[in-house]
Amino acid sequence: MSATCIGVLALQGDFREHMRVLAGLGVETRRVVKPEELAGLDGLILPGGESTTIGQLAAEHGLLEPLRAMAERGVPTWGTCAGMIVLAREAGHRQPLLGVMDVQVARNAFGRQVDSFEADLVVPALDAGSQPGTPFHAIFIRAPRIERVGSGVEVLARLDDGSIVAARQQNLLVTAFHPELTGDPRFHQYFLRFAHCSAGMGHPRLPGC
Repeated sequence: MSATCIGVLALQGDFREHMRVLAGLGVETRRVVKPEELAGLDGLILPGGESTTIGQLAAEHGLLEPLRAMAERGVPTWGTCAGMIVLAREAGHRQPLLGVMDVQVARNAFGRQVDSFEADLVVPALDAGSQPGTPFHAIFIRAPRIERVGSGVEVLARLDDGSIVAARQQNLLVTAFHPELTGDPRFHQYFLRFAHCSAGMGHPRLPGC
């Protein structure tokens, strides 16, 4: 049985950091810049960066419809920060979106670059990992916020003020922050668990389905 391969959209943003974390977990990765590079992937990450630029470049590279179709047919797809905006159904701004996740997000909801911050989050979904009960130290950089979730969306994490900053809808995962910058791989492990389960295989270094 072949190993799981996770794609990382590499049009703009911090895709290298995601690939570094995945490599540290022993996972095969692939940079995605063309539609044909989506073939055979068991999961896909849309990284942080600038959501309008990512959407425009995806449109220019003919990736919007293939990405949307991939997510809609159940391939595990994770958007971090800008990637969360691109996956959202509504973002309050005219820009290319995949529109596949039933959430409404607010761009730059916590302010500009100088207002970036860090916070410890309680994320029960991570408790199957190697550090159960340990808060996840999240890094927010010009971060969006989830303003509304649909009935099929599970909220995974909130800030102390109640702001929703992580959620999952079946095969779709979004985080308003940057797990790839923390040195804590638990969100990547969480994503990989359901990518492996979706691919019908286990993984020796990850908890079971």
